[in-house]
Amino acid sequence: MSPHVQPQQMSNSSSISHFFLLALTDTRQLQLLHFCLLLGISLAALLGNGLIISAVACGHHLHTPMFFFLLNLALSNLGSICTTVPKAMHNSLWNTTTISYTGCAAQVFLVFFFLGSEFSLLTIMCYNRYVSICKPLHYGTLLGSRACAHMAAAAWATVFLNALMHTANTFSLPLCHGNVLGQFFCEIPHILKLSCSKSYVRELGLLAISGCLGLGCFVFIVFSYMQIFRAVLRIPSEQGRHKAFSTCLPHLAVVSLFLSTGKFAYLKPPSMSSPSVDLALSVLYSVVPPALNPLIYSLRNQELKAAVWRMVTGQFQKH
Repeated sequence: MSPHVQPQQMSNSSSISHFFLLALTDTRQLQLLHFCLLLGISLAALLGNGLIISAVACGHHLHTPMFFFLLNLALSNLGSICTTVPKAMHNSLWNTTTISYTGCAAQVFLVFFFLGSEFSLLTIMCYNRYVSICKPLHYGTLLGSRACAHMAAAAWATVFLNALMHTANTFSLPLCHGNVLGQFFCEIPHILKLSCSKSYVRELGLLAISGCLGLGCFVFIVFSYMQIFRAVLRIPSEQGRHKAFSTCLPHLAVVSLFLSTGKFAYLKPPSMSSPSVDLALSVLYSVVPPALNPLIYSLRNQELKAAVWRMVTGQFQKH
């Protein structure tokens, strides 16, 4: 933060017009380096997820449950990367750390919304793989087009209401401990530290409930993959087992990275909290997955890669 910028000390949040975010670094050369790195990550995320959305939307042979959920996940990834990274890039480029009060509230809502939708969709995708491998005869019944649409709509609607509830509850609290946040984007735990009201316990309770729901999803994913691996090991063909494992393990790795870093960031003890640790964890669960998801498991799918290649080469041939 610039030396001439002083945090506001105030008795309530109605006086706050802006917040100060955590600077990625105070060195100008490193600020420009961070800008270039964030630009590269965001372009990779936009390209990878954009290609998935275009290929699935345009390829009629990809209109299956797996690719339908991939399309939804790609939309969630795009929203997630566009919520936090552009502001961080702007602050690094222009050597500032401010964000308006309204912008901070919008960022809290969108972060909760898109990260929540990402994990919900990863859970649904796990269920899709469980049914396709463990109950293939019931796949058409359990995952018909209507069922897939209902599951996706339920996931988006649930996380929307959850994000709205958390945002409204957090920004209804009086904030009297300044306006400096120890994070490079607006995040609920850091805003709660500014509260001078006992009402923040209510938001901590809501966060705990959301955390338990997330843990329940993780337990479901682990249990499902245990059943999947048992079924895969019974496949007589070594090539068939390898193909099944190659599609499952990357997905499980992304889920584990996303959930473990997110949970640790929110639930770690105060003694382990520091700006550098918080920054590293937040980048791991909010910035890295949206950029890596297409590369790790979506674009590993040969059918999807072929559709993307046909789409790209077809566009070049038209020109």
